[in-house]
Amino acid sequence: MIKIGVIADDFTGATDIASFLVENGLPTVQINGVPTGKMPEAIDALVISLKTRSCPVVEATQQSLAALSWLQQQGCKQIYFKYCSTFDSTAKGNIGPVTDALMDALDTPFTVFSPALPVNGRTVYQGVFVRNESTAGRIRDAPSPGKSHDRQLSSPSG
Repeated sequence: MIKIGVIADDFTGATDIASFLVENGLPTVQINGVPTGKMPEAIDALVISLKTRSCPVVEATQQSLAALSWLQQQGCKQIYFKYCSTFDSTAKGNIGPVTDALMDALDTPFTVFSPALPVNGRTVYQGVFVRNESTAGRIRDAPSPGKSHDRQLSSPSG
């Protein structure tokens, strides 16, 4: 039975997390798009790679919910939403709306956001995005390093 189900917003992030799971001893399968049918019993983790990072919000939400539904049908109890660690979705991006939809579907009142990938030099310290141990850098449309992501998350569906 699948123990950990990952819904990733892009292929690169899906591949990153799949490799981390395998590196830590979990038999893992990565699939592009929402799967159909059953998976082999011998896997512990399944990573679903979607193209929802930059598509329209309605499409991103529908695909993510379809992936969640499939994982639940397989008996998966632990769900992880892997979004881009540069956290570069702007206020009109999909991270907030997809998270809202997944939380509603899972009937969970809270979640933890951690837009970090330490192996790539991206960390969060006391709510502040840090790149390569400095708040001086900047990654595309991400909030300025040294700034909090609170503004982007305070109104996820807005």
